[in-house]
Amino acid sequence: MNVQIEATWKEQLLTEFDKAYFQQLTSAVRQEYQQTACYPPARLVFNAFNLCPFDRVKVVIIGQDPYHEPGQAHGLSFSVQDGVAFPPSLQNIFKEIEQDLGTPIPPSGNLTRWAEQGVLLLNATLTVRAHMANSHSTLGWQQFTDAAIRALAAGREHLVYMLWGGYARSKAYMIPKDRNLVLESVHPSPLSANRGGWFGQHQFSRCNDYLASNGIEPIQW
Repeated sequence: MNVQIEATWKEQLLTEFDKAYFQQLTSAVRQEYQQTACYPPARLVFNAFNLCPFDRVKVVIIGQDPYHEPGQAHGLSFSVQDGVAFPPSLQNIFKEIEQDLGTPIPPSGNLTRWAEQGVLLLNATLTVRAHMANSHSTLGWQQFTDAAIRALAAGREHLVYMLWGGYARSKAYMIPKDRNLVLESVHPSPLSANRGGWFGQHQFSRCNDYLASNGIEPIQW
């Protein structure tokens, strides 16, 4: 299949595109977009890959599925487009960065600047029907995004994996912990974060310390 995705990722995931599940997945997603409102915009479904090539990944942050209200999702986990109010989880991410690194909360929740520095903001499911969280979670996306995680696990090292919440932490078994840093915590959503285990974990400084110790340029969070 001629999938429009960044060249280095296309090379890594080439065998997935001809598998039966992926052909069924793309057919189902295409039908969904034709019949009802879905997010992100079709041109941005692979935005996380396109902004962060395989050989430039430094950090992996795994989300579950895209925001499902108008104007929010643009293909990057936890990120919203310019001018959109911060969702609660993103507010807590920025609060922890401010507490950890002293970095002021930015005016925009658009995390493109992270992606361009090497942060793969990967949702496990890449599309969603409007107003219906997890509505595309059974279409097959997770097999595809798991393949991306496995490709990184096999072909890269000294990456930082930030696994927030039970769903993301369930992916930890795929990651070689002897040659990467895995940071696990509760989800930054208010329900989880306010119970403890999100604030004060210093994940962002620990991430940068690990990158620097391996001769890798830290992230400007």
